Amino acid sequence: MSARPFRKWLAVAALTAGGCAGGGIGAAAGRRDIDFRQLEAALRERIAAEPGGEVGVTLIDLGSRRRVDIAADLEMHAASTMKVPVLYELFRQAEAGGLALDGPIPVVNAFRSIADSTIYALSPADDSDSTLYLRIGGRATPRELAQLMIARSSNLATNILIDRLGAARVQETMNAIGAGGMRVLRGVEDGPAYRRGLNNTTTAAGLAAALEAIAGCRGIARAACEAMTGMLLAQEFNEMIPAGLPPGIAVAHKTGWITGIRHDGAIVFPPSGPPFVLVVLTRGVASEAAAARLAADIAGLAWAALVRRDGP
Repeated sequence: MSARPFRKWLAVAALTAGGCAGGGIGAAAGRRDIDFRQLEAALRERIAAEPGGEVGVTLIDLGSRRRVDIAADLEMHAASTMKVPVLYELFRQAEAGGLALDGPIPVVNAFRSIADSTIYALSPADDSDSTLYLRIGGRATPRELAQLMIARSSNLATNILIDRLGAARVQETMNAIGAGGMRVLRGVEDGPAYRRGLNNTTTAAGLAAALEAIAGCRGIARAACEAMTGMLLAQEFNEMIPAGLPPGIAVAHKTGWITGIRHDGAIVFPPSGPPFVLVVLTRGVASEAAAARLAADIAGLAWAALVRRDGP
């Protein structure tokens, strides 16, 4: 899927604000008539109807910059949402001349644990993408790896990229763009690190800040934002936020799941009006299906409040 909705958003932002998208699109397009307190109350009521779990939500209207935060600083295992910071850092380093997005690099399956320096490998049986394992010993470009990391949530692609980029560099960049609520320590499936509690974590506010930086081209060029948005639009796992929106709506998003954890973070592009960022993190909800329904229902409530007043 192309990044056309994102280009339209940037064009409207520039015309309305007289500058880049990062500055917003002006109060006139900011949905000022919406009662955000009423929206927050509706979201809290839906969350309360799902007993036994923990839920963090951040919703940001990118027109007005008004927001709703519910347990937005609650830290959870990031699962595959940490791939958003890796994506951002990849394009930042490419923009800085640190690597070539289309320069082939080796496809390997041997990684060093941050806990004890032992070498571990990933299994295709535990990965949502198996195609890259067929290329071990060959080469792939960072751009190809990024596409697999986002669209198909490839763990192998993620670890190859983190080895190139450096987890510490990823974290430094997240801190610099105001997304320090995301904590990126390592690649995925690092068993020794997991057993010692050395995990990638996120908050709803942290993931929302990373997505907002992509939507607003914060700290990075427009061409990179368009490329990242195009990859997020191609996400193949659409059971959470997209499922609560009308068919055909463009959603640039990244999911993440491990046992007891299901997350989704998105930039939603309505057909009219400014986009909005929505992050739903869940831990300990009764089932994967229940967590998915909860995220979809939250997305539906956000859409009803933010978009139906503006247009279809």
